[in-house]
Amino acid sequence: MNVAYFAGCSPQSTTKELDASTRRTAQALGFQLKDLREATCCGSVELKLNNADLFHTLNARTLAMAERESEVLMTVCNTCQLMLSQANKRLKEDGEVREKANRILAGMGLKYEGRVEVKHYLWLLLSDLGLERLAERISKTASGLKVAPFYGCHLLRPKEALGFEDPDEPHSLEDVIGILEAMPVNYPGKTKCCGFHNLPYDKELAIALTGRYLLEAKKAGAECMVTPCPLCFTMLDGYQPEAEKRLKTSINLPVFHLPQLIGLALGLDPEALMFGRHIVPVGGLLGRFRGR
Repeated sequence: MNVAYFAGCSPQSTTKELDASTRRTAQALGFQLKDLREATCCGSVELKLNNADLFHTLNARTLAMAERESEVLMTVCNTCQLMLSQANKRLKEDGEVREKANRILAGMGLKYEGRVEVKHYLWLLLSDLGLERLAERISKTASGLKVAPFYGCHLLRPKEALGFEDPDEPHSLEDVIGILEAMPVNYPGKTKCCGFHNLPYDKELAIALTGRYLLEAKKAGAECMVTPCPLCFTMLDGYQPEAEKRLKTSINLPVFHLPQLIGLALGLDPEALMFGRHIVPVGGLLGRFRGR
């Protein structure tokens, strides 16, 4: 299956391990990724709030490039998923916004036609590959490993822009964890905001949120955490030491990118999944993945 791939900013800079593990697992699962090498940042919430015309035109450009490659545009970032989904929905429904964007795109030899669907990596695993076929490809399981899913907020809400599953009772990550024969850990903060977008405005609040969810998961019995978002990962792994200082307690909860967890189950080399870039070491858990 050919899939246009929008890596976004973070996986090409601060979380390169996510991009690497995405590419390796996609290949192993039969997805042919078509890189959008000239695509730019989705603009995030800040651009949308400050310049809506630029926001829609910027994302129309990415969507138009994706239309040349596939009917599906894959993301690996919750915020990118939300921004591109919202832009795609508005461009499809609002002829004036679409025409304004296309007037600018015409100068670049592009035209947005609304033919592409934006899907997160997690959604592709479940809707296009399917749990049964994913299970058939797994060569290693982590029986009994207690894994806390952290969805974050931008993959679930607002439902009208995303709509993949119930934002109040999601189960996609739990489904994947279950296929690995691991045990999903339930805790209150799994669908909350990680705090990343608060960093520029209130760093203390952002770190407090991160620490709260990590401790909730740890107290619920989690041995590790998995997230489908690089921005959530940055908070949960990268800022975990600061959260420990603020809370004056040890947390030491390893965090996986979703494709890394899938990669281990597929039997890929841990070095290729770039665990050495993590702040909180995951090495002690790698031995929990064993052949069937």
